[in-house]
Amino acid sequence: MLTLASELEKEFWQEFREYEETIRMRYITSVERIGIEKGIEQGLIKGISLGLKLKFGESGQSLLPEIESIGDVDLLSTILDAIETVTTVEQLRQVYLPVSE
Repeated sequence: MLTLASELEKEFWQEFREYEETIRMRYITSVERIGIEKGIEQGLIKGISLGLKLKFGESGQSLLPEIESIGDVDLLSTILDAIETVTTVEQLRQVYLPVSE
């Protein structure tokens, strides 16, 4: 392990701060990241809810409790995209339920 003399360490940290400022590095904390993910999840669920209502009416809304329990943003995005192409509620269920169910 290398330790710098006090003056060199101060110089290093000063240069490091200047470097960060020049590239404007934005650090996102894990709490912020979780909040962002939750916001995306909520937005996808709202979009799915609207899509289900517009395409399938009440029968589509019956899927919402199942879909709301999904915490995977990628899967929720896939479900939202699938609403456009599926023709039945059961086809949509097959997008997010494993084949064994």
